[in-house]
Amino acid sequence: MKHIATAALMLNLGVASVYAQSGPVNMTLSGTAAASTINLGAGAPTAEYNLTGDGTLGPFSFRTLSIGATSPQQSSTCSGSNKLYFPITGAGAGVLRSQDGSLLTVNLTGGDDCVDLSAVQARCTRIYQITGGTGRFKGASGNITLTMTLVPVLADASHNPVFFAITGELTGTVSGVAMQEQAQDARR
Repeated sequence: MKHIATAALMLNLGVASVYAQSGPVNMTLSGTAAASTINLGAGAPTAEYNLTGDGTLGPFSFRTLSIGATSPQQSSTCSGSNKLYFPITGAGAGVLRSQDGSLLTVNLTGGDDCVDLSAVQARCTRIYQITGGTGRFKGASGNITLTMTLVPVLADASHNPVFFAITGELTGTVSGVAMQEQAQDARR
């Protein structure tokens, strides 16, 4: 009986390692952005992004917060008479929720905003380190990059944009993700 229990345990561990995979992530997304009521205490406003999409990890929602610079900086990648560059140096984090309820947590490590006043849009990048998760993301690691195009939808009384539509993508590498949920869905 003891040998059967040991064999069953070894079989389960072997099967789990088959499903825990790493590889590239490529996911498209869309959603909205606005100033958040959450104060991260850095003396700058906090931006909140609410996104949904689909891709390598399946359907998901992604909520993330970040703080950027309060005044434009010089940049060789975002230059021109009608462009403003804001590096993302402040705090931030996010949670990706998959359709099965599993959560992938991330911490912001960098990024930038390139605002094109002529085109009335911004190209924004957020770089994250994966810090773990729940469900099939338990023990996950890696890095992902959120690349977005923001277009203003609503302005305040002073004509400053305050609400934005977003399209973009999440790319990077995720390790230790249990792909078992996707394998079960494929059998249906």
